[in-house]
Amino acid sequence: MANPEKLAAVAEIVESFRGSSAALLTEYRGLTVSQLTELRRSLGEGAQYAVVKNTLTKIAAQQAGVDGLESLLSGPTAVAFVSGDPVEAAKGLRDFAKNNPALIVKGGYVEGKAMSADEIRRLADLESREVLLAKLAGAMNGSLSQAVSLFAAPLAQAARLAEALRAKREAEEGASAPEAAPEAASEAAAAE
Repeated sequence: MANPEKLAAVAEIVESFRGSSAALLTEYRGLTVSQLTELRRSLGEGAQYAVVKNTLTKIAAQQAGVDGLESLLSGPTAVAFVSGDPVEAAKGLRDFAKNNPALIVKGGYVEGKAMSADEIRRLADLESREVLLAKLAGAMNGSLSQAVSLFAAPLAQAARLAEALRAKREAEEGASAPEAAPEAASEAAAAE
């Protein structure tokens, strides 16, 4: 029969996998407790960094439906469970590893897909989700402005054409009205 403590640990890891948009696996060998504390801070509020047992993590990943991590679970392993933006957590790992070469990113699982260490590094090079969304919104706004101008141009041209025709018609009527006025005056004089 399984140890209740291990069952509880597996259940906790399963919940962490299910509640996270990403799980980034690292090897932490050689890091001090203070460095691990600093690493936890650098990952941001949307990430929980936990040292895990490989066997229990394999079982938990299987129960959570997470595939592709088995090969990464060797040696001392810690997992950053990310509930926020995975790019921000990947950047935190990358930046921390620059100053602390003992931290090795093994790979991870991001939004339903297993990723290698190189893919995690490329993920860290992306801009944050908020920046990408802002750029997308700006591009869409620019496109919408161009579309409004494009659709408004024929209407503006039609309005200018109608105004020009109206002005021409008034000019023609205005030119014929003074000729009609002397005739009307002479007819009125003859009638008297």
